[in-house]
Amino acid sequence: MTTTAQTPRTMIPAPQRPVPVRPTAREEGDGHRRHGHRNGIRDWSELIAAARESGQYPTTAEAERVTRIVLSALGGHVTGDERVALARALPREAARVIASQIPATRPQSAQEFVDTVASRIEGATHATARWDVSSVLGVLPNLIGDDLTDRILSQLPPGYALLFGRAELASRTS
Repeated sequence: MTTTAQTPRTMIPAPQRPVPVRPTAREEGDGHRRHGHRNGIRDWSELIAAARESGQYPTTAEAERVTRIVLSALGGHVTGDERVALARALPREAARVIASQIPATRPQSAQEFVDTVASRIEGATHATARWDVSSVLGVLPNLIGDDLTDRILSQLPPGYALLFGRAELASRTS
């Protein structure tokens, strides 16, 4: 009697198809579109990945650290309806970072804003902080939409448009 040894089979799983994400009943029913879903960024990790690519950070941890610092600095300077709309348009973790900030007592110029961020990042210079700020804020317009970006920029002093990756074509009068 002869027996044959069975060779174990190696199974290679089929590629996974992306599962479409449907809006929650609240998002669908409240008449407001979550801009973050429109552009493919649905959660914190995708926002961090976009910031990492924009800033060319070597690690996800570094991109996350910079993103938290920049969003927390921004959170104190965006107020009122724009702050609420910004938090709604961002992934939940980013919204928490924005919403947890105490509103600033006075507006900061874009240069002061960058300097504030530089003071929060160990070893940062004004130039590296400007890169960090632009890397994070530059991904927001595609995420939150042009209308909200325009509303936020109209609330901030001149100079912030460049940080959001936009040209500031006209100077504003006080």
